[in-house]
Amino acid sequence: MNLVRIKEKAIHFFFFTTGISAVIILLGIFLMLLIRGVQTFKDVPFFDFLLGIAWNPSAYGEPSYGILSMVVSTVMVTLGAIIIAVPLGIGTAGYIAEIASPKKRETLKPVIEILAGIPSVVMGFIGIVLVGPVIAKIFGLTSGLNALNGSILLAVMSLPTIISVSEDAIRAVPKDYNEASYALGASRWTTLIRVTLPACLSGIVASVMLGIGRAIGETMTVLMVTGNTPAMPHSFFDSVKTMTATIAIELGEVPYGTTHYYALFAVGAILFLTSFGVNLVAELVTVKHRRGRA
Repeated sequence: MNLVRIKEKAIHFFFFTTGISAVIILLGIFLMLLIRGVQTFKDVPFFDFLLGIAWNPSAYGEPSYGILSMVVSTVMVTLGAIIIAVPLGIGTAGYIAEIASPKKRETLKPVIEILAGIPSVVMGFIGIVLVGPVIAKIFGLTSGLNALNGSILLAVMSLPTIISVSEDAIRAVPKDYNEASYALGASRWTTLIRVTLPACLSGIVASVMLGIGRAIGETMTVLMVTGNTPAMPHSFFDSVKTMTATIAIELGEVPYGTTHYYALFAVGAILFLTSFGVNLVAELVTVKHRRGRA
């Protein structure tokens, strides 16, 4: 009996330690970014940093550290990716889960898994040699390295996550719901739209938020295909420079302990808070939906 209790306590301690370690690591990353990033504001006013448009740390005399253009660029590319990926991802998940035959399902799922395994640098290469020239030709642009290119590729990279999580959510809906809908004379399409998807809305929201997180955190692809122009974008045809691309390009070459060095950590802290905010909103939406169904 004592041996059984010791084993139970050991298992409890193991899982507790694992869970608390994740929290501690996450908190440690944020504190590291915050402590170093705050030192930026010894030389740069906070609102100038947050609302300034120009980012030119290497300017002679008066370097500028405004990140508003980077924030807008990141939001623009991410929003474009989600607009493309969400309807395609949810539609594909619904087709695989409810409509496709077993043979088609067995064919589609491996293809989607392979898509998830394509390295981001390969996606960036495809954007440069294939997607970019097509965009430039269709819209009459001098270059296809712009926000639209980044949005298309990030949408493709987000699709596997959205499809997989959405499909799992759709399959988790009790079959009684569908059978009751069919008994009332509803078609398979009507049942999917009016019954199944609303019933698994929390899972759908989770898949979308995971897709947003995938798009926000992507670095190599957007670095390669968006043009990296540190200016305020006005349309999806403009070249943009996201926060992740800025950190990846500049952090390896910036002198340690300079204002520029700490400013990059401040950018990382804001990116961290943005991702955390997206996950928090997703959790609040999910809880509200569950309470509404209770």
